[in-house]
Amino acid sequence: MFKKLTSIEKRFDELSDLLSKPENISNQEKYRKYSKEQSDISDIVEAYREYKKVVKTIEDNEEIINSGGDRELSDMAREENEANTELLEKLEGKLKLLMVPRDPDDEKDIILEIRAGTGGDEAGIFAMDVFTMYQRYAQLKGFKVEILSASQTQVGGFKEVIASITGKNVYKQFRYESGVHRVQRVPKTETQGRIHTSAITVAVLPQVEEKDVKLNAGELKIDIYRSSGPGGQSVNTTDSAVRITHLPTGIMVAMQDEKSQHKNREKGMRVLLSRVQDFYMQQEKDKQDASRKKMVGSGDRSERIRTYNFPQGRCTDHRINLTLYSLESIMLGEIDDLIENLQRHAHAEALTAPAPTAPEGK
Repeated sequence: MFKKLTSIEKRFDELSDLLSKPENISNQEKYRKYSKEQSDISDIVEAYREYKKVVKTIEDNEEIINSGGDRELSDMAREENEANTELLEKLEGKLKLLMVPRDPDDEKDIILEIRAGTGGDEAGIFAMDVFTMYQRYAQLKGFKVEILSASQTQVGGFKEVIASITGKNVYKQFRYESGVHRVQRVPKTETQGRIHTSAITVAVLPQVEEKDVKLNAGELKIDIYRSSGPGGQSVNTTDSAVRITHLPTGIMVAMQDEKSQHKNREKGMRVLLSRVQDFYMQQEKDKQDASRKKMVGSGDRSERIRTYNFPQGRCTDHRINLTLYSLESIMLGEIDDLIENLQRHAHAEALTAPAPTAPEGK
């Protein structure tokens, strides 16, 4: 692994040199190509350099310890090395994860869809809580969140919310969030202190561009109508709401949040494209049952993946039998522990999977 890492670091430096050459700066095609290649390996190089730095610190401290010099200085070096040894193990684990071949979808932006399920008003409130959790996580990661469509309940929750999340490797961070999320807590409206169980459904779809999905105009049925609010009251005085139906699959998307028909159509197409792509991808995956079993769960939105138990302050991910007693910080968007454990599990499965039929390196 370390021989390969040295080679990757060398290529990173070569790319830095290539990107600084005037002839490549003036050639936008070459410049983009080199920039993307460097960006793709930057996380690996950064982790490897940190690893080497820690190794060097440990070696320097070992010299101090074995020199027989100042005892206090030796004790400090020994204590620092204990911490650095733990850090070294973590960095080695991180490097192993980074060396797993990338999924081409990892770098894509996503369409995030959250819908209230069983549990009435409490499910709607929890849908809003989980959406807020993802918003905060996205903010911590430097991602941008844009709400495309939202249907609120009368008590301030969400019946449904659809959002676009953009940034670097967004799908990689969110890909294992699809499924049923269950909550156990005492609702604010509960007078007798009884714990209720509610559920919501989360779907994470990689965003795709129109050129990536072959849709014929004849396959789309587009309806224009007047937006309506609660109780059927008219929101806009113009026909700006848009409903787009993909006839071959029956997938339908309706957008009415914007006053502009053009904007509603643009948002609707973004969601529709991702849903259609997901539909065909799921069909393909259904034909490859063996490979699906290697994933963290099936990604099926009907599968219960996680339970948030508020009385006990715990969050349990049922796919990997992981329980964290840090629910308060999780709801504030600090979900790295969950996501990193899911990624580690998925990568471990990938590393132990049968070798591909094609020769290695092809």
